Amino acid sequence: MSSSDNVAAGEKTMWPEVVGLCAKEAKKIILADKPDADIIMLPVGTPVTKDFRPERVRVFVDIIADTPSIG
Repeated sequence: MSSSDNVAAGEKTMWPEVVGLCAKEAKKIILADKPDADIIMLPVGTPVTKDFRPERVRVFVDIIADTPSIG
């Protein structure tokens, strides 16, 4: 299944509503929408590969803030 197939099937691929939340809360929301998600937390600005894995969700975290939150 391609990424366009996932979107056509109604599978959520982005979670703008988690921006600003703590990492734990963001993960909870993402898993509620996509229980099979392989969530990977990364510091903002981390280089990533361009390969596509439909179960992978990359979450970029602002680790410089007093409380790490989604950037």
